[in-house]
Amino acid sequence: MDGNGRWAERRGLSRTNGHRQGVEAVRRVVDASLTENVRILTLFAFSADNWQRPADEVAGLFDLISRYLAGESRACQRRGVRVSVIGRRDRLPRALTSAITRAEEATAGGRRLWLRIAIDYSAREAILHAVRQLAWDGLRTTASLDSFGRLISNTREPAAWQPTAAEVDLVIRTGGERRLSDFLLWESAYAELHFTNSMWPDFGPEDLRAALHDFRGRDRRFGRLAAS
Repeated sequence: MDGNGRWAERRGLSRTNGHRQGVEAVRRVVDASLTENVRILTLFAFSADNWQRPADEVAGLFDLISRYLAGESRACQRRGVRVSVIGRRDRLPRALTSAITRAEEATAGGRRLWLRIAIDYSAREAILHAVRQLAWDGLRTTASLDSFGRLISNTREPAAWQPTAAEVDLVIRTGGERRLSDFLLWESAYAELHFTNSMWPDFGPEDLRAALHDFRGRDRRFGRLAAS
């Protein structure tokens, strides 16, 4: 979800205005994901490094996320969208953590689309946290790639969700950047990467369809030889 601030600045608007337009893009992309039968969608809303931004911008972004969760929960519940948040919660304002809890509880039964929102998230911190958990439970736990991936992804999904959220198929980076920026590093080991110059507020159904079309044309071998 990159490019909200730059989108606004190029139009002489405040960065907060750009984030507001970014929320509208979330609504469009969720709608398009349902149409395209996407099962799991993870959006990077706020990274652990974003705390370095101006305090008023951070507060405004958290307020927008809280309002989105409160305003969209009923629609998500009706349409079969399960909402959950990954990342740290101990540093978030109480109003936001309360909104997260209410949204997760209200939409827990959704099965059409799992919408995961990464807030105060760092892939490296998630990996470190998983290592510490294994060290703590080491005498009782047998580690595997799958179990370790679940620890990193902070997933508690029911068995109906397959594949697990630890297996990312496609990473879409908006805003013209060409890097992962500490996003789902473990989970993206075999992910296909799609980069677009579209800023997130301009990203819509056509952009998602283009990324999915590109993805479906890739030859994914996972270390095996190509089929003869």
